[in-house]
Amino acid sequence: MSIILTEHHAEAAVLGGAVLGGGGGGRIQGGLESARLAVRWGSPVLVSLDELEDEDIIVTASAVGAPASGERFVRPVDHIKALELLLETRPLDLAGINANENGASSGVNGWLQAAAMGLPMVDAPCNGRAHPTGLMGAMGVNRLEGYTSIQGAAGGNPATGRYLEVVVEGRLETTASIVRYASVQAGGIVAVARDPLPAAYLRKHAAPGATSQAISLGEAMMAARKGGPEAIVKAVTSELDGQIAVRGRITGVDLRTEGGYDIGLVRLEGDRRAEVTFWNEFMTLEWDNRRRATFPDLITLISLETGLPLASAEVEEGLEVGVLVVDRGKLILGQGMRLPEAIQEAEKALGRPLLQV
Repeated sequence: MSIILTEHHAEAAVLGGAVLGGGGGGRIQGGLESARLAVRWGSPVLVSLDELEDEDIIVTASAVGAPASGERFVRPVDHIKALELLLETRPLDLAGINANENGASSGVNGWLQAAAMGLPMVDAPCNGRAHPTGLMGAMGVNRLEGYTSIQGAAGGNPATGRYLEVVVEGRLETTASIVRYASVQAGGIVAVARDPLPAAYLRKHAAPGATSQAISLGEAMMAARKGGPEAIVKAVTSELDGQIAVRGRITGVDLRTEGGYDIGLVRLEGDRRAEVTFWNEFMTLEWDNRRRATFPDLITLISLETGLPLASAEVEEGLEVGVLVVDRGKLILGQGMRLPEAIQEAEKALGRPLLQV
């Protein structure tokens, strides 16, 4: 059943997406600005895959880059331009747009394009949680023999000479790497439109229903706000069947931006001493020299002062947080989360084992 997306849905999708972002997927303020602008521009509609024919073509809207970069700069028009660049190179009759993942900003990727171009949003993100790499959100197309990926990207500040546009076609690993490099040259982030695929493929390899899940989670958070931060935290754990594994104060943050990613470590002290690593998204949780949660399990730091989740780029020493953990089996995950080669990328970046942990 299709729904017309409103400002209510915009706020809910962003709040729920921020939790499911697990430290990645952008920041709440940016997501709210983008989603609210989209519903004010037009009346984008969210449709399920059941409303589409198998052969209907859907394009993925995303953003690529390092959220902590000080020069990141993407305008609403850049998201539209990225899709225009793709369609100029490969003309297609699109049936809809899907987001690349759930996240505060990334979960509403595509809303602006949908509003501007009169296309529906499809409730089938590539992944139901945020992830750091293009391969993780590619729904397994890298395993399709002879598949040619196409990606259009735009972003950067024209005033500083950082603005760029690029269209690239080739093997998925190659195109994703080039777009990641473009994000670095653009100052940290670019808007991306990529990989048009038929609805039949998304039925089997995407995360159908994950946008609705983010909206439902966000609505639960909104309903709990009058009860204060603890009520919001309780609503989140109840909605996702998760737990707050650690409560404490952040005592240290190591962060570096490298190759278009934010990489680092968060130290906490409270009911226990714990460490959380991140590669854009929070990847591991450990205490007493034992691994307690591992990506793609959901690991989200929630401010105990506001009840709202924090992006990895927002964590600061002194903040009081709770570490939410949700087992991967309780999430709506796309095919990219089941590919060993995708997880191996993260292992290499972090220098820590993630597979079979």
